[in-house]
Amino acid sequence: MRFADALFRPLVTLVITAITVIQLVDRPPRLPELTWTLTAVAIAAAVASAFGLDRLPERGKVVVATAFVVAGAPLFALTPSTAAVAFIFLATSTAGRQLGSRQIAIWLAVVASALTTVSTWVAEAVGVPDIPPWWLCLTAGLPVFFGLIRRERAAAQVAAEYTAALEERGRIAREIHDVVGHSLSGIAVQLDMADALHAAGKEREANEAVRRARALAVSGLKETRRAVHALREDTVPLPESISRLAAGHGASFRVSGDAGPVRVEISQAVIRAAQEALSNAHKYAPGADVTLLLEYESSAVRLTVTDSGPSKEHAEPGGMGLVGMRERAALLGGTLYAGPDGPGWTVRMELPL
Repeated sequence: MRFADALFRPLVTLVITAITVIQLVDRPPRLPELTWTLTAVAIAAAVASAFGLDRLPERGKVVVATAFVVAGAPLFALTPSTAAVAFIFLATSTAGRQLGSRQIAIWLAVVASALTTVSTWVAEAVGVPDIPPWWLCLTAGLPVFFGLIRRERAAAQVAAEYTAALEERGRIAREIHDVVGHSLSGIAVQLDMADALHAAGKEREANEAVRRARALAVSGLKETRRAVHALREDTVPLPESISRLAAGHGASFRVSGDAGPVRVEISQAVIRAAQEALSNAHKYAPGADVTLLLEYESSAVRLTVTDSGPSKEHAEPGGMGLVGMRERAALLGGTLYAGPDGPGWTVRMELPL
């Protein structure tokens, strides 16, 4: 929208300027010296507003907008049959869109309507033909509200983009905390233990602690790669992402309900849960049949991962495990169930939409 506006306003300014000059040359005005002077000021203010007003300090913006209004208002009466009548509307629109003070912008709109009306009475007195009716002059200040609306929309868009950027940073921070932080904490604990055991002369136990630290490092690296993969999957619809994961693990997958779009953080949590559940099923129930069911409801999305057994506690000390999945679900206002289901094991995550 900002890009389109940056092109539209200069184009409109140049078109109005060109048509105005051509019309004034073709049909000389009643008061040529005054008309051309006001036209030159209005054109200068219009060009400054279209091409450089954003870079001026607030006081400079007020000066340019005021000059634009003061020069454009009389042209509405002096040149009623030319494109110059558009300058006053462009001036009040610019005031609403560009000025930081809403109060000053509205005051300029009032001045524009009053000055246009007075100019019409004066022009009629000196014999300018085709004078517009006085009530039409009162509309000169109305575009200020359109300018204010555009400014509010632009500000809302910037705020929304900033909020989205903060949410994205928070999401990435949670990924780093969940994956890297968890793994590094476990490695530090194991290395501290190895150091203490080595000091106590228990070399075999110390070596075992070092091996556990290495296993944690390898697992953490795998988790990091999975997290990066999941982050990249945000542009892919959630059912397609889960389908790819299921196919990669030889599991079956189906979708129930209307598979509409979901928020990025919800999609991320479901993907991470699917990755963790599939990894645990492969580790603790090798060879078992695994099924994934993604259910869409009016107010929630639910992922259920079930394996056919054997029923064992699916915990992964070196990775995120069930604790991490539960924490992620709780942060999003959802729930996670994990436990035996007949001969096998079921993981079910439900998150509100």
